Amino acid sequence: MIVPKQMNAFCAKCNKHTKHKVKVTTSKFKPGRTLAWGTRKHARKLSGFHGKVKGKATVKKQGIRNKIMLECEVCKRKHERVISGRMKKKAETAK
Repeated sequence: MIVPKQMNAFCAKCNKHTKHKVKVTTSKFKPGRTLAWGTRKHARKLSGFHGKVKGKATVKKQGIRNKIMLECEVCKRKHERVISGRMKKKAETAK
């Protein structure tokens, strides 16, 4: 997927459509929070002398998403945009 080096997009800070610089980034889904209540409770049960706790379930692999980082040329504010839901071909900027 070829993405232009510059594109016209809406900037929330300027509150209008302005030229944006485009940089290609990809992101995987982040793991859960380690300090969340459920995670800590699960870890406590696994470490102690209790009955067996259900382990991690086998989850269908989630794909990497194609993302672009847009930087406003007026106010230099950055924000991400997802181009396609699941990556088939990695995005690249036009030459």
